[in-house]
Amino acid sequence: MPSAIAQALAISTTGSRRPIDALLDHLREKQMLLVLDNFEQVVEAAPVATQLLEGSAGLRVLVSSRTVLRVSGEQEFPVPPLALPDLKALPGLAALSQFEAVRLFIERAVAVKPDFQATNENAPAIAGICERVDGLPLAIELAAARVKLFSPQALLSRLEKSLSALGSGGRDAPARQQTLRGAILWSYDMLGAGDRRLLARVSVFARGGSLEQLEAVGGPAEDGRADVVDSLDQLADQSLLRRLPDFDEPRFLMLQTIRDFATERLEESGEAPLIRDRHLKAFIALAQQAQPHLYGPQRKEWLDRLEEDHDNFRAALEWAVTSSNAQDAMRLSAAFWRFWQMRGHLHEGRRRMDDVLAMPGSGEFPQERLAALEAAGGLAYWQADMRVAQRFYDECLELTRKMGDDRALANALYNAAFPRVVSREAIAEAKPMPLFRKLGDQTGVARVLWGIGNALFFGKEFANARPVLEEAVALNRSLDDQFGLGWSIHTLGLVTFNLGDMQRARGCWLEAIQLFAAAGDVPGIVLQLDNLSALAREAGDFQRAGRLWAAASAHQISSGTGLGRLLREEERRSGREGLNDEEAARVSAEGQAMSLEHAVAYALEIGQG
Repeated sequence: MPSAIAQALAISTTGSRRPIDALLDHLREKQMLLVLDNFEQVVEAAPVATQLLEGSAGLRVLVSSRTVLRVSGEQEFPVPPLALPDLKALPGLAALSQFEAVRLFIERAVAVKPDFQATNENAPAIAGICERVDGLPLAIELAAARVKLFSPQALLSRLEKSLSALGSGGRDAPARQQTLRGAILWSYDMLGAGDRRLLARVSVFARGGSLEQLEAVGGPAEDGRADVVDSLDQLADQSLLRRLPDFDEPRFLMLQTIRDFATERLEESGEAPLIRDRHLKAFIALAQQAQPHLYGPQRKEWLDRLEEDHDNFRAALEWAVTSSNAQDAMRLSAAFWRFWQMRGHLHEGRRRMDDVLAMPGSGEFPQERLAALEAAGGLAYWQADMRVAQRFYDECLELTRKMGDDRALANALYNAAFPRVVSREAIAEAKPMPLFRKLGDQTGVARVLWGIGNALFFGKEFANARPVLEEAVALNRSLDDQFGLGWSIHTLGLVTFNLGDMQRARGCWLEAIQLFAAAGDVPGIVLQLDNLSALAREAGDFQRAGRLWAAASAHQISSGTGLGRLLREEERRSGREGLNDEEAARVSAEGQAMSLEHAVAYALEIGQG
């Protein structure tokens, strides 16, 4: 190492004099920046850099490396991938081309195909390509070289199946940089056996995982090494994992390109079923841990926690279904369904629950099937598919009656009555209230009060519904049940609105939308947008009413929330009231373009009037 540096600086090292001494003499009085590139190849020589720094006050050393040097005086500057656009909210072509990754792709594509042009039609595919390869410059260059054969749209389709579509780079590049696989393999080959094993194991995580999760799933190796923290640090130092900032607990992310490579190693190891089972168990445990917290004051914190690992839950459930593990598939989906409902993933939740309940052998586990049927019924209910919800809830009730559990029976009776909520007699006949009171279950009592209030509302018995719902609101406040409180206030607002008390309705709906927005509860937000649209219409503010109606409509469709349709059918609103055709079209377009956050802020302006 000292000899190589001396040679680059044209310093003579002849005779018996050590190269390091010659270097120190030469650098002692100089102001110099010494650049050492690709240092991971000679990382054991890192102390030489420290020696040179200690011997020359005017020297600075800039080192590029896939791994940190771990020497005194080192200041790390992690180099992130190139900036990527958000695929969920792509800007126009001009703005899109300002992102580093997209700009590099276009530059390299033009270099290999001079007539290549980025257009509004292919720009989303270009952004998708850059996202698929994690914004890695080498991968983007390899992808851009493929435009000689494929359009961006066709290339993205191929990359979604396999990164082998990237091919090879220039012949004058080092072998390890001619293919993306070669670049990753270069770093992989520098690992010890234990670190390679851990890299393969943690590839089961989709979009990262916490230190605790990675330890549980990566687990002690068969060689008895119990602590994986040092190994995770080593993988991060080698740039094969990324440490994510701004989390309460340490969290690591593996780029998708590296994950694809590591997944191949896991499959080759023969450990894949074992490790995927561990991953599945870890996320069943997390979903079950979160369940009781999704209603109270910590519900945003726990919903955010589940959102953070949504891709891991998807991967775990897909493995349970693929491996025909019906029991764990039902456990996971039943524990997770409230997240799908609250965060507006109802379309996905319905589809996944259908897959789970259709699994052979699901009937062999009555407890798990009961919970899964309740989840499926709940998702169907929130999409206003009452016929299907009733079918699932009736099957729940039939199973529960065989178990002799009063608490489960009270819950099943309540659920089975709810799709018939337009009829007060349905809840009365089900008789869940006496059971909840006997059990001292105040949460259950509050839910039934809300259910009765809903039944009275749909029966147009508004005056009778008001005191019942006020009791439900008061009880939910005392329990600090934020979920039950939000929905009780929502229905109380509907009742007072129909009684002509606009001031009380406005207070209810403004409080409800703030409760739901604070938790990120999408169906709750969407229905309050609809409610406040009706309030604006009643006040003669037809443009605000139309925008809120259109925003609610757009987010009902995207989230799968169907309950708003019941209210619209009751009130026969169209969102065009008080507007001519031109105004209605403009206002509708403006409302549909609103993000949920923008729509909430716009709705809250009603409270400032």
